Amino acid sequence: MVRKTKEEAQETRNAILDAAELVFKEHGVSRTSLAEIATAAGVTRGAVYWHFKNKADLFDAMIQRVFDPFETKLAELRANDDANPVDLLRKLASHFFERIVNDPRYLRVIEIVWHKCEYVGEMARSRDKHLECGNRYLAVSEEAFRLAQARGYLPNSLDPHLAAIGLMATADGLVVNWTLDPRLFSLAADGPVIVDLYLAGLRTAR
Repeated sequence: MVRKTKEEAQETRNAILDAAELVFKEHGVSRTSLAEIATAAGVTRGAVYWHFKNKADLFDAMIQRVFDPFETKLAELRANDDANPVDLLRKLASHFFERIVNDPRYLRVIEIVWHKCEYVGEMARSRDKHLECGNRYLAVSEEAFRLAQARGYLPNSLDPHLAAIGLMATADGLVVNWTLDPRLFSLAADGPVIVDLYLAGLRTAR
């Protein structure tokens, strides 16, 4: 058997991930087998197991492929020393909304994560990773709110932890409802406006 080059192996891996996105979205994660993904990708089941230990491992890789650029964007924004750290949070939320609206792959994975997966059995570990990602965003938001307080942009009476939870609930709630019914509102146009309303309310917190 001819050994594949690294480039060919990467192409096969990407083909499997591409197929997984489509099959997971159509049938849901729990009702999809690795054999079905292999068939959709045009590879053998052995090829799938060569790249991924199990379905949970494949699922995690699918998420990582689309969220890695988001982590890079987060690092870029944190490195930019804005006068008001709350501006960082608004930019991050707006970037999140724009990716979902303009990147079909990103939208597809978001829909799978929130609407097509039951985090039980072998997928329980993936739930923990999903929560870990959310907690990182929460920590960044809380850090920004504390720094904004120190610089006088937010009142000292504000609880940065609760403010961070509220921001995450606002952004995630917008995305969850928009993915269920995009006719409800424009995520790209209205999402940042609603986030602005939330952030403006923090300035008058008591």
